[in-house]
Amino acid sequence: MRISAQLAMWLAVVFVLVCGGVALTGFFALSTIADPAEHDMASGYAWFWTFLAAVAAVSGVLSWLMQRGKLGTID
Repeated sequence: MRISAQLAMWLAVVFVLVCGGVALTGFFALSTIADPAEHDMASGYAWFWTFLAAVAAVSGVLSWLMQRGKLGTID
């Protein structure tokens, strides 16, 4: 199965939005957690989702550049 660069870009956008939403929810919930151990775990999960959003954003930008032909010719 082949995925076009345009489809990959839009899928990356959706994934960035989902991961960013989960990360923001985690960061906003940190103020309600009283236990220091749970606070650290929740912070780690929020940063993990932030990392996933960043990786998806880079993937989306690369797909957009491929779609525009900035990374070489399209076969």
